Amino acid sequence: MKSRTRSLIIALIGSWLVLFGVLPLLLLVVSSFLGQDPEAFFVLRLSLDAYRQLIDPGYLEVLLRSVRLALITTACCLVIGYPFAWLTARLDRRSRLLVLILLMIPFWTNSLVRTYAIRMVLGTQGLLNTLLLQTGLIDQPIRLLYTDTAVILGLFYLMLPFMILPLYANMEKFDYRLVEAARDLGAGFLATFRRVVWPLTWPGVLAGCIMVFVPTMGLFYVASLLGGARQLLVGNLIHQQFLNARNWPLGSATSVALIIMMTLMLAAYGLVLRKLAKRSHAP
Repeated sequence: MKSRTRSLIIALIGSWLVLFGVLPLLLLVVSSFLGQDPEAFFVLRLSLDAYRQLIDPGYLEVLLRSVRLALITTACCLVIGYPFAWLTARLDRRSRLLVLILLMIPFWTNSLVRTYAIRMVLGTQGLLNTLLLQTGLIDQPIRLLYTDTAVILGLFYLMLPFMILPLYANMEKFDYRLVEAARDLGAGFLATFRRVVWPLTWPGVLAGCIMVFVPTMGLFYVASLLGGARQLLVGNLIHQQFLNARNWPLGSATSVALIIMMTLMLAAYGLVLRKLAKRSHAP
């Protein structure tokens, strides 16, 4: 009976993964190799036109801009998230729980709603400009909306928890006695950080960077609402090709390129973890 129940559960989970994971991915890969037809979304003819279009200067510019904004966002999240996670991991259990609950509260609201809230803050007559004008720091409103700065601020606000949580999970297990031992042996702050803290927290850093970098390139509504029509990300390109340009092969090819990038990053992450595990077990 137990064996039959186990088989039934495995079959249900397997069917779910095939239906909602494997099958859509296969359809995406297959449609990326089909011919383009604006009237019928695609034609049943094998073609590499969609992948050739990805290296077109216009599309390449969008890809490079997406990578640049995603790198800047990841770096900003790491600079703020690393000390935040370190200090949180050093708190007592009750304070730690309180900080984590406060960190998770924004997830109770849809990210699209939070992006509209950022518009209200960064607008010409928004909260930030009103505050700066009333304090006399500026004479006229600063134009923040529809710039790269607004897009980065929006992405940073949405993605910061995704950097902090993997870092915290790693730093919570950190043996602080290693830092005390390094200081007892005469190591300064920088030497202790470079030789002890950073190598042991590196897996958390890498996991946080992957969790921020990859989704950032697909958050098309942040670029649309805060950056305007000219600040496109790869997510905007996919959205436009599927819904506006009716060019499903190009939209699929762009999605496949993103999936390959994510797979390579996860493979690199697994390689780093394996090397660190070998080093820790070395005599």
